[in-house]
Amino acid sequence: MDSSHIRNIAIIAHVDHGKTTLVDRLLYTSGMFRPEELDRLAGGQHGLIFDSNPLERERGITILAKNCAIETEINGEMFKINIIDTPGHADFGGEVERVLSMADGAILLVDAFEGPMPQTRFVVEKAIGHGLRPLVVINKADKLESRPDEVLTEVFDLLVSLEADDETLDFPVIYASGRDGWCSKEPAGERVGLQLLVEEIVKHVPAPRVSPDEPLQLRVTTLDHSDFVGRIAIGKVQAGRIHAGSTVTVIAPDGTSKNERIGELNVFHRLDRKKVDVVEAGEICSVVGLPNIEIGATIADKDDPRQLTPILVDEPTLHMTFRVNDGPFAGKEGEYVTTRQIGDRLRKELERNVALRVEQGDRPEEYHIAGRGLMHLGILLETMRREGFELTVGMPRVVERVIDGKRHEPFERLVVECPIDCQGPVMSLVGDRRAELVDMNAKAGATGYMHLEFKIPARGLIGLRNKILTATQGRAITHHTFLEYAPLAGHIPRRTNGALISMETGPSTAYALDALYDRGVFFIEPGDAIYEGMVVGEHARENDLVCNAVRQKKLSNVRASGKDDATSVRPVRRLTLEAALEWVGPDELVEITPKSIRVRKRVLTEQLRRQESRKAKS
Repeated sequence: MDSSHIRNIAIIAHVDHGKTTLVDRLLYTSGMFRPEELDRLAGGQHGLIFDSNPLERERGITILAKNCAIETEINGEMFKINIIDTPGHADFGGEVERVLSMADGAILLVDAFEGPMPQTRFVVEKAIGHGLRPLVVINKADKLESRPDEVLTEVFDLLVSLEADDETLDFPVIYASGRDGWCSKEPAGERVGLQLLVEEIVKHVPAPRVSPDEPLQLRVTTLDHSDFVGRIAIGKVQAGRIHAGSTVTVIAPDGTSKNERIGELNVFHRLDRKKVDVVEAGEICSVVGLPNIEIGATIADKDDPRQLTPILVDEPTLHMTFRVNDGPFAGKEGEYVTTRQIGDRLRKELERNVALRVEQGDRPEEYHIAGRGLMHLGILLETMRREGFELTVGMPRVVERVIDGKRHEPFERLVVECPIDCQGPVMSLVGDRRAELVDMNAKAGATGYMHLEFKIPARGLIGLRNKILTATQGRAITHHTFLEYAPLAGHIPRRTNGALISMETGPSTAYALDALYDRGVFFIEPGDAIYEGMVVGEHARENDLVCNAVRQKKLSNVRASGKDDATSVRPVRRLTLEAALEWVGPDELVEITPKSIRVRKRVLTEQLRRQESRKAKS
């Protein structure tokens, strides 16, 4: 298809503003699918088609950027729209940054009630940096509490603050409900199908800005993998054309080059890919047969190789240490347990996760992993444990920089929306973590809610969300995005409560846990296998406490006059992976297996821990 009839568009928004739902509904209304065909593909708690990854379907968020294509006829002409769905969570900003280079325009989706949020600012800034002009869709306009006019003004103010040019500020607006599949040009205008949005995309999104008569240039923005053909490179042909079976020059991001032969070419067709012999400039395609290709590489003409600018993403702000599991239960629940297997898996992840950094640790069995946030690293760990890996990780720490001879740490823009009656506890919690109040006002359109904006050290965010939810009885909404590096803010309390540590190995008993109930909150239930040095709960006081959670009631041949004291099973706090990562301290590790999440002390025996403590004090 001629490039003038192609539209490459990215859908960008804050998390939970409805990007994937809108894409799904566009697929239903495109006329290219039978409804029952799409119904069969839908799954997860939200019934979404595009969120096909199991973790995406469980969490209701988009983690990986994805492509699809629809075709439409407008005024007797056929147009192809390549749609790129992007993640909305800040921790997956690396996915957003690299796929924007394939787009020629952007649908900016904004919730009709919430308006622009922190991640909205991040994605819009990146889109403007790539020269993309937004088509604004104010979604969820059917909400009773929606405020479309005010949200439109807030979007305009956001673009002004990002120093957008006059053409960008003159953006088209569509009011829509992605869930119900309708849109309108006015807040109270006639509601029609999403075909109107498709027509607006064709009208306002420019055709690909490419050079069809120049030598071949294709920047690899995404990598896929097949057990049959190996790596699959995905990108947009920026210049020339690419032929299946031809020899090309592959230029790595560092400038080194090598001639390779292309095996197979595919273009996106509906939800699948279609094999073709040639791909013209402006089209997004997948390339098979390049075994050593990497993200950011340029596929160029072998007779006149010209490199495109490699993809640059923001540096990671959080790092953790991954190491083999050397605990008493090591190797009992996992399939991949060695340092080599963990290292191979991490190197494989680097091929497609451009926001990740992997370095060899201080010891041979350790790796230092840096990412964009706790969720970014948590998703990697959850994926690995589901694949059968068994490993331990240390406490998350921020990535510091030395600027002008001084230590700097990352700061984030934190936005909290909470009921007015919870404002005091929230500000107290955030203030304890060296946060600076930047803005405070009543939430427009929301009776009784406050909008609080802070500048906070990134390390102050670790474990903060759960505390805010507890203080507000689950009614607060928090979001954060990277702001800048600034001088160290000083001491931030990590955890105010100590740990309950097992002194014995064996199955825990109801009798022992019942007797220790007033000591704190337990992470285990009766019958769980525990070992010496394992953290079994959170102490009610600041210090650690060693306890016996496997003790059994002694039997006797003399029966008491009354009934034996009955033991009761108390409520426990089961730690999820992310909760464990937030809770773990500097002298502790999180043990991750396909079946269990445990917290343990680095040094398992009490005697050795005391010895180390005395050495540290001397």
